[in-house]
Amino acid sequence: MKKVASIPTAIPLIIGIIAVSFSSIFVKWSSAPASIQGMYRLFFTALLMLPFIRPHLAELKSLSLKKTFMLFASGFFLALHFLLWMGSLKLTTVSSSTIILALEPVFIVIGAFFIYKERTSAFAMFGMGVAIIGAVLIGWGDIGVSRTNLIGDLLSVFGTLAVSVHMLIGQKMVKQVSSYVYSFVVFLSATIVFALYNLIDGVSFTGYSGKDWGIFLLLAVVPTVFGHLLFNWLLQYVSATTISMSILGEPVGASLLAFVLLGEQMTWFQIIGGLLAISGLILFLNADRMKWTSKRKRDVEPLKSVS
Repeated sequence: MKKVASIPTAIPLIIGIIAVSFSSIFVKWSSAPASIQGMYRLFFTALLMLPFIRPHLAELKSLSLKKTFMLFASGFFLALHFLLWMGSLKLTTVSSSTIILALEPVFIVIGAFFIYKERTSAFAMFGMGVAIIGAVLIGWGDIGVSRTNLIGDLLSVFGTLAVSVHMLIGQKMVKQVSSYVYSFVVFLSATIVFALYNLIDGVSFTGYSGKDWGIFLLLAVVPTVFGHLLFNWLLQYVSATTISMSILGEPVGASLLAFVLLGEQMTWFQIIGGLLAISGLILFLNADRMKWTSKRKRDVEPLKSVS
């Protein structure tokens, strides 16, 4: 496992997983439309970042038209992800909606292979397979049980595809701009996309309860600042595939939180699936170390035979 400075990468990854696990709970608690939740979530996040933007103003002003377009594209797909995925939570359960996020690493591995020629080791693929099987088990008993649920499931699938595109663009862009500038411009772009969508659709920007405004702020601070912003920063050190695999922990955390806070029941399939997802995640995140250990053994064994 790589390190970020002197901190193991697993630590910020785990913090991010816990943070994004709260996202579906907050969405369920709010009665506001998904497009409004998404807009204010990202708007408040951008506002929270403003006090720290001064050291990055020169970089912002020097952004080329091409880079600005790519950052806006990333923001567009992030907004599309939130719109579809948060909308799915209005139609199906937390476990069903978050389980489909397990498709994200599949989309990203395929995309990274064709776009960046990025290869994934067999050991990492095995860990990914175990995690995905576990994630599927979490929502097995609930996916597609009714027409409404099916629509919710489909929204989550397309939302997962959208966030995969967002992550693949991000993997390239954080090598060209600082992670702070990347996150700020992407969040601001996504806010603009949401605002235009709400204007066109005639969705009111005001008139929401104090509880809803509190949830909008919670969505900005917890899953966005300590989740997405943290993941964007980590793209400097690990691949989009690793980030997406880590997010497989979200169905586990979200399902547990839904059980405790929303009263959504968990079956034995979901419990076993959660354990498998965590195990697969551990295998994937340690793939590089296991590969290094195996290579070291091969290098050492011939020396033993000589002695």
